[in-house]
Amino acid sequence: MRSLGFTLLEVMIVCVIVAILAAIAYPSYQSSVQKSRRSEATAALLGVAAQMERWSTEKSTYASAALGSGGVYANHTENSYYDLSLTNLTTTTYTIRAAPAGVQVGDPCGTFTYTEQGVKNVTGGTWTRAQCW
Repeated sequence: MRSLGFTLLEVMIVCVIVAILAAIAYPSYQSSVQKSRRSEATAALLGVAAQMERWSTEKSTYASAALGSGGVYANHTENSYYDLSLTNLTTTTYTIRAAPAGVQVGDPCGTFTYTEQGVKNVTGGTWTRAQCW
């Protein structure tokens, strides 16, 4: 008489195969998630830059700009993967920074920057600007 079902050896082989596939797929998934978060950060930088230009047109200076209510507003705080800030504020210049936060801290791009002249850069990471932007 033949019994129905799986042997322990067959179940163990399936478990090993699933574990190997998961070990290959998970890092790829994490990389894709990190890349999408980077895209959100660069989009937020460009959005703030557009609002900074509007601010300058209305106020004739960048120096008084601020993020948040009453200033330049950026819709970037829902996920907190990057902290946006304004630096180097003068009448004619500004730099917007997106520093990684939370689970994004290990990002090889480090901190994204964007200036009033459209200069895109990264600092504090191991990757180059071309790899990140």
